[in-house]
Amino acid sequence: MRALLRRYRGAGELLSCEPVTQGLLNRGYRLATTRGAYFLKHHLDGDRDAIVRQHRATQRLERLGVPVAPPVEDAGGDTVAVIGGHCYALHPWIDGRHRGGAQLTVRASAHLGALLGLVHTCLDHVMDAGHGDRTGSDRTGPDRTGPAGSRAAPYAGYESRDPALTFQEISELLALARARRPRDAFDELAAHRLVERRALLERHAHRRPPPGAEPAPGWVHGDFHPLNLLYRGVEPAAIVDWDRLAVLPRAEEAVRAAAIFFVRPTGRLELAKVRAYATAYRRAAGADARELAAAVHRVWWERLNDFWILRWRYVRHDLRADPQFAAVSALAVWWTKEYETVREAFTA
Repeated sequence: MRALLRRYRGAGELLSCEPVTQGLLNRGYRLATTRGAYFLKHHLDGDRDAIVRQHRATQRLERLGVPVAPPVEDAGGDTVAVIGGHCYALHPWIDGRHRGGAQLTVRASAHLGALLGLVHTCLDHVMDAGHGDRTGSDRTGPDRTGPAGSRAAPYAGYESRDPALTFQEISELLALARARRPRDAFDELAAHRLVERRALLERHAHRRPPPGAEPAPGWVHGDFHPLNLLYRGVEPAAIVDWDRLAVLPRAEEAVRAAAIFFVRPTGRLELAKVRAYATAYRRAAGADARELAAAVHRVWWERLNDFWILRWRYVRHDLRADPQFAAVSALAVWWTKEYETVREAFTA
């Protein structure tokens, strides 16, 4: 750690290093030095070129007034340190806190939508204005709702999830949940939701989005949710974790983010906040109601077919996402029942 810090002029001498426990994809540490506080990020995927691309984007976004935390450059002007084959980046420590949708007023929800619209429009400017970064992500289909790695590739659209594959996955996960010993309350809920979801899909399989129905693509943050946004008071201080920077349908990111920020523990969306958020987003991003309607349909279908939390638990034996399951699984059911009301909240 001390050898790493010596790469950075003015970073000071290390006083302490504490792991940051939040986050699923990378490792982070809070460093206290004789010159201040920093956030050290260990990028587990090790794709240096992709990390540099993300860093350049945040540097450009900061110049446009977007609240971000660009990396600290070392003495040679580099922002990625490769040590022992591992990639690290040093960022200024941002004093702030995360705020979920329950902590946001309707007015603050509108500010959130405007912020995401600003991010999308500014990304199109900084990534496409002669910078040679016209690359995106190869992640396809509903698996994008759960944590996954990303690699640079041109965006070429994606097909919505085939329900036949989902039926097969449900059967496999249901067998794993029922075979778990000892079984607990989570396993019982998982089995119940899997059976319930199978019945829903049987009734709604004909509503699968057709090929080419996705909204217009553009540059997106790729993982816009409460743990990647820090507030100082009531104002956003920094959007962090740009690991999934990619070219994807912009309106779909807006809908996905709302489904994370504004979902209640019971699985219902706070629709008054969604309306304020979506209205502000459409205005800031220049998106029309038709684009948001298409995004609502595709993200609804995505959620109906997605079981990434259960795959983590039963296939990867990783339980870190378990606390999210109750609300996420209930949302898919509630959203199906209230489909028209949800679409109206995003488009009216």
